[in-house]
Amino acid sequence: MISNWLSAALARRNIHYGWAMVGVTFLTALIAAGTVGAPGVFIVPLQKEFGWSTAEISSALSIRFILFGLMAPFAAALLNRYGLRNVTLTSLLVVASGLVASLFMTQIWQLVLLWGVVIGLGTGMTALVLGATVAARWFAARRGLVVGILTASVATGQLVFLPLLASLTESVGWRMALGLICVMLAVAASAVLLVMRDRPGDLGLRPFGDEGTEPLPAPPPNTAPIFAAALGALRDAAKTRVFWILFATFFICGASTNGLVQVHLIPMCLDFGIPQVHAAGLLAAMGVFDIIGTIVSGWLSDRYDNRWLLFWYYGLRGLSLLFLPYTDFSFYALSLFAVFYGLDWIATVPPTVRLTAQRFGPERANLVFGWIFAGHQLGAGVAAFGAGVSRTVLESYLPAFFVAGALCIVASLIILTIARPAKVAAA
Repeated sequence: MISNWLSAALARRNIHYGWAMVGVTFLTALIAAGTVGAPGVFIVPLQKEFGWSTAEISSALSIRFILFGLMAPFAAALLNRYGLRNVTLTSLLVVASGLVASLFMTQIWQLVLLWGVVIGLGTGMTALVLGATVAARWFAARRGLVVGILTASVATGQLVFLPLLASLTESVGWRMALGLICVMLAVAASAVLLVMRDRPGDLGLRPFGDEGTEPLPAPPPNTAPIFAAALGALRDAAKTRVFWILFATFFICGASTNGLVQVHLIPMCLDFGIPQVHAAGLLAAMGVFDIIGTIVSGWLSDRYDNRWLLFWYYGLRGLSLLFLPYTDFSFYALSLFAVFYGLDWIATVPPTVRLTAQRFGPERANLVFGWIFAGHQLGAGVAAFGAGVSRTVLESYLPAFFVAGALCIVASLIILTIARPAKVAAA
């Protein structure tokens, strides 16, 4: 297999194969992020072609966000049971099938089924849990940095795809733009098939930073029922106050990022006379700064109190969202917002993952984080639908931005109610 050859080639250069795993996971998450973010570009073209309202389109996107999140804990159980490569390939196949079928849709129920249910389930089969699992299995050191890098792939996906998709949509239509995403999903599937392996022991290695001399033995076959493993983790975690604090703050995180800005920023900019390509460029600029912010956040989470990091992240994000409606939506004001908000977009993920691993242990971290991430996507779903209703009923997106900003301030305060552990465990 090419992975054995690549592992030997990297070893000759003193490079651990874990970094190849980071590379292929980054590519997969990058393309998945382009898939998740693309509907923000397609809202207006779909309205023009089919006459669907913003609220109707937002309902499909809301279902997708919710299913994407609810799949996360079961995704962790699937990864543990069937392996990283098998689950990731299945996920890419399901998403690609939904996108290809959507090229021929003509009714709103088809949009709900394909973009809501099929793509929601498909992308949810890996979600952020894939990156957390790769970091936990392949790295004994630099886990925070790895989570930061893999989380930054979401921003990079926007940077790479959204301006291109917006340009294609304007010039040749939304179906051609969607076809490009399908091609990229095929590229990601090929890379996963050739490079991704389940554990370091598959290649005779130990995790990066592990000083042991012998490869870790293969774990016993995981035969636990998927639902039992996921629900058992929820049952145990739900008994703790920490879980509900992390769940609530991540709900607010999703409501103030994916569900609001990722979906509705472009159509909101159109309301203020900003062309779609320029608005997509604004999201891409956020992506540039989020790459920096999230990787730095991973580095900081390895060194500082993660509670205080989250306090500042949520607080500053809330201020940026409260500031936006008071701007004149000029190039200068939007550029300032893109920088300020972009640095903070998903910088919350590395500290949240580390707090989860510290409080619930590395063995169950991905299962518990899956449920916390479900809260993130529930928040995204509520915001995606709520902002669409705001635009349809109140003819403005601005109330949704005010609410999201206020919620972020609340999250910055409640995260500090988590007590400092007597001794921070390695994670």
